[in-house]
Amino acid sequence: MQKQRHIHLIGICGTAMASLAGMLQQQGHSITGSDAAAYPPMSDLLAALNIKVHEPYAESNLEPRPDLVVVGNAISRGNVELEYVLDQRIPFCSMAGILHDEFLPGRESLVVAGTHGKTTTTSMLAWIYEVAARKNPELAPSFLIGGVAENFGTSFMVRPTRPFLLEGDEYDTAFFDKGPKFLHYFPDAAILTHVEFDHADIYPDLAAVKTAFKRFVNLVPRRGRVVAFDGSENVSECVANAFCAVERYGFAADSTWRVADLRHDETLSRWTLLRHGAPFAELSLPMAGEHNALNATAAAALAAGQGVPAEAIVEALATFRSVKRRLEVSSVVEGITIIDDFAHHPTAIRETLRALREAYPGRRLVAVLEPRSNTLRRNVFEAALVESLALADRVVLANVFRSESIPVSERLIPENVVARLNDIGTPAAVYADADAIVEVLTPQLRAGDIVAILSNGGFGSIYQKLPRAIAHSIAAIERA
Repeated sequence: MQKQRHIHLIGICGTAMASLAGMLQQQGHSITGSDAAAYPPMSDLLAALNIKVHEPYAESNLEPRPDLVVVGNAISRGNVELEYVLDQRIPFCSMAGILHDEFLPGRESLVVAGTHGKTTTTSMLAWIYEVAARKNPELAPSFLIGGVAENFGTSFMVRPTRPFLLEGDEYDTAFFDKGPKFLHYFPDAAILTHVEFDHADIYPDLAAVKTAFKRFVNLVPRRGRVVAFDGSENVSECVANAFCAVERYGFAADSTWRVADLRHDETLSRWTLLRHGAPFAELSLPMAGEHNALNATAAAALAAGQGVPAEAIVEALATFRSVKRRLEVSSVVEGITIIDDFAHHPTAIRETLRALREAYPGRRLVAVLEPRSNTLRRNVFEAALVESLALADRVVLANVFRSESIPVSERLIPENVVARLNDIGTPAAVYADADAIVEVLTPQLRAGDIVAILSNGGFGSIYQKLPRAIAHSIAAIERA
């Protein structure tokens, strides 16, 4: 480890950046950071670490002068702090760059990549290793996850042992490095969950996305392995020329790791995991959704191939507690269950709503969506979005987040989505913001409803405002 330094992070409230801040602090460095706005869960994490977040961006946040500045990938030229760093020639780097230099030398790098399921699968893998470490301390994992893993209560851990588990993000690295972050992680073994068109702000088409994942697979050494989903032609194309062993997982009869006899009992999933056609383990997972069973299968497959015993895998998955903002029950008020889910893509929305149908059969499902991700704010997936949202009984949309930053020709028009949903028989409406949604929706909700709030951001604090409004409405009725 290098000597203690003062390191400042611009854009510290991003999921990976906040985790990195904690990791660097744990290494003995003095950490400061800034962001335009802070919101849970990463603001809570930074507060627990006693790392102050300066808001808004300002040159004064860089006084005293730091030894090094980490520039978040959301930071562009024109940011007042970045301009000051460049003018003053303060040394700077990317999140992925410092992660590689500071933490990965001498480690076994295990990377989970894919369009969907990265955070949950990495969290499962970390918990499998943690449980295995009870009998074999050398398996105690270090990890960096793009969300708060509830079994740990944190999104990161740094230990002196070899396994280092990473969520591999295909988004670009920094304003000066437009390649994907995961190209800095040089995996010894990897998981590839799904490959779909996403991040329409940086990838022009699906071909470009596939190229990024092919480059990722090409980093795995011959002695390594890639555990790859068997239900995607795009995944098959991305692993076709791998120099290492490729183990497929899913439902295909000829896959190395096969899910058999999958069954759901509300929020409990059970299945038999076959390895080369022979029983490997009987698995249970306290989560709904076929996609979560597949995520767990991928984590189990990678861990088993790295020498983790089957009994540790079984115990870990049975006690897995999910991830913040992934099908998280944020509150239950007057019999109304409010779910918080990190929605970034129509496929993710579809799988979330399917899982909620399985977990809460027979109950009215209300989907409340903020088009906030760089993909959802664009019209490229309008038809797919309509198809996914149609799984709900009722849909409420907010206006596109910061719509002015998206060219009109590319911008999603929520009214078009709402019109198409109404045409196919799914009641839908659009409102300006969280406050308007809370005002209109609250009196329409009834006991037994499931409200899925879908956003990858703060969504105007709707997670706090809606439960308060419901409680206040019921109290007002009772007083009357």
